[in-house]
Amino acid sequence: MAAESAQLMIEASGLTKIYGKFKAITDVSFAVPKGQVCAFLGPNGAGKSTTMKILTGYLTATAGTARIAGIDIHSHRMQALERLGYLPENGPLYTEMTPLSLLRFFGRARGMESARLRTRIAEVIRRCALEAVIEKPIGKLSKGYKQRVGMAQVLLHEPDVLIMDEPTTGLDPNQISEVRRLIRELGQDKTVLLSTHILQEVEAMADRVVFVNLGRIVYDGTPAEMRERWNTLEQAFHALTRVETPLAEPEGAQAQ
Repeated sequence: MAAESAQLMIEASGLTKIYGKFKAITDVSFAVPKGQVCAFLGPNGAGKSTTMKILTGYLTATAGTARIAGIDIHSHRMQALERLGYLPENGPLYTEMTPLSLLRFFGRARGMESARLRTRIAEVIRRCALEAVIEKPIGKLSKGYKQRVGMAQVLLHEPDVLIMDEPTTGLDPNQISEVRRLIRELGQDKTVLLSTHILQEVEAMADRVVFVNLGRIVYDGTPAEMRERWNTLEQAFHALTRVETPLAEPEGAQAQ
């Protein structure tokens, strides 16, 4: 991959994750510079979530290194997490809390000073359009609003890097449009890695595509370059996934 002139904010170098005899990912390497929205694309089971969990420190790689803003996520996890916001698919929320109480709780847990916390809460409420539901129990909110609450929590500490796993799963068309708008806006001053298997997400939001299949990177380039090579993203998807099926993960496999 050609070297980026901009500061690299997400770096995966030779990432491999093995469960027994099953390799979930093999030698995954890519980098995302500052100010880019990168779609991490691939079919279900391709290795997207495994890679993202390693990048966010939730899993340890069998081999390879992962860095956030130049900080090794394994050896300096807490320092890296100060620069990172992670929105997992169907991320857990405390449903008995209101969005406001949740944001206060997470802000205090992060040790944010009171004046800064008030300022940041006001900003993420505005940015995620939560004004109408800020005092309602999260358990009574629509899935679209719950996703916005999760996004607000992720943005609270002003991270430089955002990693999002399937952020529009289960949303209706209006909610999808709202989340895409927010991600495009965030991409103006953040570095965003967006895991998806939905081609419309790539068209709507991404500056760049890293395509993974069977645990390996099989394409790294822009959406426009994909269309030039295969005419449509659908054709690209079919071409890049037309390979031999891997071994299934053995039952009861242990991570290495």
